[in-house]
Order: sequence, then C-alpha cells, then structure tokens
Amino acid sequence: MLPEDLASAIPGAAAGSFAGYLSVHHPSLLPSPGMPPPSTPGVTGTPSGAGQLAPHATTIVAMTFPGGVLMAGDRRATMGNVIASRHIEKVFPADDYSVLGIAGSAGIGVDLARLFQVELEHYEKIEATRMSLDGKANRLAAMVRQNLPLAMQGLAVVPLFAGFDTERRVGRLFSFDATGGRYEEREHHSVGSGSVFARGALKKLWNSDLDEAAAVRVGVEALYDAADDDSATGGPDVVRGLWPVVYVVDAAGSRRVPDRELEAVARELIEARSSAGREA
Repeated sequence: MLPEDLASAIPGAAAGSFAGYLSVHHPSLLPSPGMPPPSTPGVTGTPSGAGQLAPHATTIVAMTFPGGVLMAGDRRATMGNVIASRHIEKVFPADDYSVLGIAGSAGIGVDLARLFQVELEHYEKIEATRMSLDGKANRLAAMVRQNLPLAMQGLAVVPLFAGFDTERRVGRLFSFDATGGRYEEREHHSVGSGSVFARGALKKLWNSDLDEAAAVRVGVEALYDAADDDSATGGPDVVRGLWPVVYVVDAAGSRRVPDRELEAVARELIEARSSAGREA
C-alpha cells in the first residue's frame, strides 16, 4: 500500500480508485467528463436525439456453467438504420478473472471498459491485493452511475459483468441498469437490442450440466437467434470471416475462444438450420 502521507496527497489513491484520481486532476479523460460524482442526488434532464448520432453496440449474452462463466457478443454496431461497423468488439477482459460486455453508446462503452480495466489494475497495485468479485461489480456500478446525465440524453451504456469468484470457486454474473443499479443474475442473462430474442434462446438451450464446449455452442446459437429477429445484431459472417467475440472465465483465468473454434461451431449451426429448412 502507499505510505499514508503519499496516499493523502493523491485524492482517490487511498481507496485505490484511479477514476477518483482522474475526476480530480484530469476529468476530461473520464468517459463522462464533468459529470457529477455517484453521490450527487437529483440529476434531471430530458432525453434528446443525441443517441442517434453515435454508433450503438448491441447484443451481449452470458451464462454460468459448472466451473466457470462465458460471455459472448456479436460484432455489429448501428447508427439509426445504418450499420456503422461490422467489426466492433464488445466483450473485454476486465482482469485475469473477469470479463465485461457493453451495450449502448459504443464510444462511451469502450472508454468505460478501458477505464474499468485500469481501475482494477490500479487498485491491485495500490492495495497489493486483487479486488473481490463483488467489489469489482460495485465499482463498475458506480462508474455506470456517473454516466447517468448522458444516459438521460440517449447516450446510455449498459454493461454485463461476469467473473470467476476465487473465494466461492464458482462463476458469477452481474447485470446493471442505466442508473447504476447492480443485480446478480442466475444461470444466464443478455443485454442489448437483441436481448429479448437471445434470452428466449438461452431459456431453451441452457442447462446446469453444460460443459465449456457446450456453453460456447449455446452462446453462439443465442446470438444467431437474436440476429435472425433483430436487425441491429450481426450473425456469423461466413463471407467476411467474422465470428462473435467469446470469452470463458474459470479457475485458470480468462481466455478468448479462438476464431477457428467459433467458425466450426457457426458453420455447424448454419448447416443444421439449413438442413432443417430443406427438410421442412
């Protein structure tokens, strides 16, 4: 930990908060520069069309399985009725044992994810210990709450957070709302424009006995079903060779599932759906 005199000289350092340090010395570097801190009550405003002027990231799905947790996101970002990007990545490793997915305003969401990564690294260096999974979820909730004024103008970011709890030895999953509300989810969850369709698929495909490979298949299929009904969600793109971004977190840490594995799963799924269609 920092010496007491040095910690007192760096606002936010005593609590291991890099975001707290930035809010005092470099507020312009925060995703929501100049916004009131989480403790500020009574922020009001009216929604506007600002959210239509920036790309939006869409569907993220996550689920637990024995020994870990999985998170997957499609690759499409939209701006109104236009596809703004087919290559965006919406799922990020937060640290060695947790991952973060973002839906909503893409630019602010990516900045939030990067700041959260630095926040966890900063805490670990200052406190000489890794933050608990509950602590990470609480810190992320506070960061989302800071974005509330922009959320009320249509620039909301709604993350999904998952990780392996090294104390309980299980995978856990947390969702949030635009006001910073934090909720622990059981079994599976999804966020974004295609979440309703993805959640319907998860209800049918998920079970408590999934292994990692089966969980990957379920995640890809849930995104495929979301893309089938939601124009803002991108499905597997065989022509361009684009596949979802999928992370698995277990006792060994977080790892990104290689594209070659996802391609095999996606092609198998497409062939199965095509065969079913021909038979019908």
